[in-house]
Amino acid sequence: MIRVGVHVSIAGSIDKAVDRAIEKDCDTFQIFSTNPRGWKIRELKEIEIERFIEKVKHSGIIPPVDHMPYLPNLAAPSNEVYDKSVAALITELRRCETLQIPYIVTHLGSHRGSGKPAGFLRIADALNTAFREVDNEVMLLLENTAGTKNSMGTTFEDIRHIIDDIEHQDRIGVCFDTCHAFVAGYELRTVEALNATLLLFDKVIGLNRLKLIHLNDAKAGLNSRLDRHEHIGLGYIGEDGFRVILKDDRIRALPMILETPVDTRRGDKENIQKARELAK
Repeated sequence: MIRVGVHVSIAGSIDKAVDRAIEKDCDTFQIFSTNPRGWKIRELKEIEIERFIEKVKHSGIIPPVDHMPYLPNLAAPSNEVYDKSVAALITELRRCETLQIPYIVTHLGSHRGSGKPAGFLRIADALNTAFREVDNEVMLLLENTAGTKNSMGTTFEDIRHIIDDIEHQDRIGVCFDTCHAFVAGYELRTVEALNATLLLFDKVIGLNRLKLIHLNDAKAGLNSRLDRHEHIGLGYIGEDGFRVILKDDRIRALPMILETPVDTRRGDKENIQKARELAK
């Protein structure tokens, strides 16, 4: 069986995320530990921390995954945004240790026109600064991006470039987003194409660094560079493509988080069921 889940809300209290994951029949789940659209971070109460840890333990839903908020940009040329972004990462590393969450997923940001070399330097400095400030076992997962204008981390080579400049190599992994990879030009829909993509990933980055899958279909075509997620099987990757992806042992072994839409066609539970159906 595959381990599949969705992103769930922490509204009310962070431990309620576990209740919502149970309701949606998740095997794993992802959260924002704070408001994803603001810089202000609410301190967690001791009681909700204790309840979160206890609920995860009793639920058997593992691993819980944290995702960095939307506003931080680790490649930002602006010092004001950059400094806030590094501070946010430091806070999230500490919160994950407190909550016993093993992984944080981060987008790699946008160089905002300053160029990729400058963006690479900013990201590496940000990660090294955060790791020096917070010495724990939480692993930071770098997420591949869709290739939108000025974005960082679209290609496997770009991600490798960032990893090479990190001082604490054991604290860095990768989150592979199927939608982002597909619209960035990586073909996934046939056994041969998926194998070629994963072999390239292994050659450039190393499959040992692949820790998590963001399982999303795409509303746009191959190499379109449009970051639009779709229900599993209803987009350009399609049901046949996901049958290929979900039957590959290198992927099946990993936890998978769906970040698919919720609308009149399907909700989270239905997308989880569809992923399990296609994996059989």
